[in-house]
Amino acid sequence: MLTIQQKRLVRRLLVHHLPICAASAVTVFLLYATRPYKDVLTKLSFSTAYPALVLIAITLLIGPWNLLRGKRMPISSDWRRDMGIWAGILAIVHTAVGQNVHLRGRPWLYYIYDHREAHMLPLRHDLFGFANYTGLTSAFILLLLLATSNDYSLRALGTPRWKQMQRWNYFAFALAGAHAIGYQINEKQQMPFVAIVVASILVTLVLQTIGFQRRRVARVRTQ
Repeated sequence: MLTIQQKRLVRRLLVHHLPICAASAVTVFLLYATRPYKDVLTKLSFSTAYPALVLIAITLLIGPWNLLRGKRMPISSDWRRDMGIWAGILAIVHTAVGQNVHLRGRPWLYYIYDHREAHMLPLRHDLFGFANYTGLTSAFILLLLLATSNDYSLRALGTPRWKQMQRWNYFAFALAGAHAIGYQINEKQQMPFVAIVVASILVTLVLQTIGFQRRRVARVRTQ
């Protein structure tokens, strides 16, 4: 006889994780198979980047969307948590692979200038460096959120501290968006992919703003 927690886990695996995994795998495969790049690392880095950004955006859209439908969001939503898990997985894979795409065997040059280049400040402060620093910081935040996206962490930290930590997802998305825009410019990316990045950012900003206004009005009415 399965316990309530076991039934919940089975349901999450079948209803959440399996479809999200399948959709992510199909998207990554299609992007990978259709890219004209010659090597595996470049194709894999590209094909994991856009699904990761879209999934992070979805985690931030679930709350405002439910609010617009008149539904209250619980402290921890299984849909949002499971979507975030796959967003984190794809983002971390993208980051790990991406360190080896542009400067093969010299990943440190993503963040500092080559010693042969004369710069007063050795840390990269060009657009390429900006895109890399924002992407890496976003990945570290997502790794932390991924490690704490479970009931054990919720109980151990307590609801207020756990919720406060999970709010770093907003910062992770902002950094991921900045990283994506930086690379759209650096790589002079095709318009359909630029549109995906811009749409993900704009839709998230609009719905989050609407959700914030709705919550503020609701708090004023209850005072």
